[in-house]
Amino acid sequence: MPDTNYRLDQKRLKVLLPEVRDGRVRLPDFQRDWVWDDDHIRSLLVSISLSYPVGAVMMLETDGQTQFEQRPLEGASPSNPKADRLILDGQQRLTALFQSLLSGKPVGRRKRWYYIDMKMALDENADREEAIFSIPENRIEKGRNKIPKDYSRTDYEYENMVFPLKDVFNPAEWERGFFEHWNYDKEQIKFWQSFETAVIENFKDYQVPVIELRKETPREAICQVFEKVNTGGVKLTVFELLTAMFAAQGFQLGKDWGERKKKLKERPELSVLKKVSGTDFLQAATLLATRERPTAISCKRADMLSLTLKEYERWADPLEKGFEQAAFFLRDQNVRDAKFLPYGSQLIPLAAILTVLNKNKLTTGEKAKLAQWYWCGVFGERYRSTIETHFARDLPDVVAWVRGGESMPRTVEEAQFHAKRLLSLKDLRQAASKGVYSLILRERARDWSTGYEMEHFNAFGYAVDIHHIFPQKWCSDKKIDMDQCNSIVNKTLLYAGTNRMLGAKAPSKYTSDIKNDEAIDETKLDELLQSHFIEPDLLRSDEFDEFFKARHRKLVEQIEQAMGKDAVWDDDEGEEPLDDDDYEESDEDE
Repeated sequence: MPDTNYRLDQKRLKVLLPEVRDGRVRLPDFQRDWVWDDDHIRSLLVSISLSYPVGAVMMLETDGQTQFEQRPLEGASPSNPKADRLILDGQQRLTALFQSLLSGKPVGRRKRWYYIDMKMALDENADREEAIFSIPENRIEKGRNKIPKDYSRTDYEYENMVFPLKDVFNPAEWERGFFEHWNYDKEQIKFWQSFETAVIENFKDYQVPVIELRKETPREAICQVFEKVNTGGVKLTVFELLTAMFAAQGFQLGKDWGERKKKLKERPELSVLKKVSGTDFLQAATLLATRERPTAISCKRADMLSLTLKEYERWADPLEKGFEQAAFFLRDQNVRDAKFLPYGSQLIPLAAILTVLNKNKLTTGEKAKLAQWYWCGVFGERYRSTIETHFARDLPDVVAWVRGGESMPRTVEEAQFHAKRLLSLKDLRQAASKGVYSLILRERARDWSTGYEMEHFNAFGYAVDIHHIFPQKWCSDKKIDMDQCNSIVNKTLLYAGTNRMLGAKAPSKYTSDIKNDEAIDETKLDELLQSHFIEPDLLRSDEFDEFFKARHRKLVEQIEQAMGKDAVWDDDEGEEPLDDDDYEESDEDE
């Protein structure tokens, strides 16, 4: 950022803190709450009392091109209608100093007053950390392992030689009372003068370095600077930043999104959307907004920060419907619950695409194209990285293709699935694993003991387990390769009660038990097993190797059908499972 975008200054505390009190200095609304505890506050007061540096404060001039909703620092009651400057860095320090030195009220949620032991402060051998202390709101300290203190009356303060730091900028009245209490004793007057010079003047003369960003600073730079200097270390979401900017224009983004999110959550048929965040919604809106700008389609952070309130209001309602249509489409693909949603991020371009298409009903051909794009994104694992780039490509590519264009979207054209990849898929932390289970559900897999479709258990909230088809203990006892045992090829979805019934039994044993206990004939049981792409004869004969090859082949066939293209079969297929670094962030959020 060029030097012309900021200025350096020094501000005395006795000037800066009244500006906090009066509201001339405030916080942008995206700042998080004040959280300092007693130890932090006392440590800061110790540093000020000794004139030690406590770091610079960074502020932003108001009335610039970027307007944020403002709020006062905690404990302040502003008399000014609006701020001259907003604090980007230094909130915790300035709030602690304002509350303890100027507010005239007990500090923080624990409501404590801060004092300094005057004698200890003037003792060169004493620890200043011990000289500054706090006591409860009633100014009486009691309790086990604590030295009793009672400063509930001012004369008790005089008697015990403790000075209330709330009076440090205006000590005249306390000083008069102190002199009167000690009958203007010369030694006490001299003691006070020494204390005033050594401690009080340090507070009065203390200067805080202030870096002030000029009002012309662009919003992206403001946000980037804030995140680099903010000691909290928590990255601000675009949603928080735009909430503050839209609020300055009289629009409550948080309330608007809250109402939309509530409507989505209240409808059980939209449960696949339950992890969609406000930031996701804004990212999809940015895709749509930039599509209408002369610049390229994009939804990176800087683009989202440039989203105007007018653009948001233009797209919010159509986009809400687009997300509903996305849930409807995914339901048809049997991706009905966020638990089995492979990539939460893929909802963003999907909702944007359906918003642009703006059709209540897709034709069979249109739906087939959209499904091919979707599954190529899942099994081509296109959303593992640089997802904003894929979003920006997918929106125009898929819309044009679905509308009859001949050019295949790059996501479809470039996607590849290696058959060997199934060997390294193990659990629901992996997006492609969720994709495989979704395909199993899509083919109407049924529970082995009850005969109900697995999807019904999900829909009614019954527990569904991921079950080893050949149990782990059996595989271990038979010296089966545990990478194969734990791969998705040897796993499927079953009702939790059925899973417990099977336990660690050999497949030949538990299939016999199911047939007998549940009074299921063998033909019917075969149908239930086949609905999970399992060869019944290989299961009953405990032929793990042959079972594994056959099911691997069938799962790959399902993936090929979903993607509309052949899988890649490696020459060394089946010898070594791929290393998996894809414990993928499919449940993105907030």
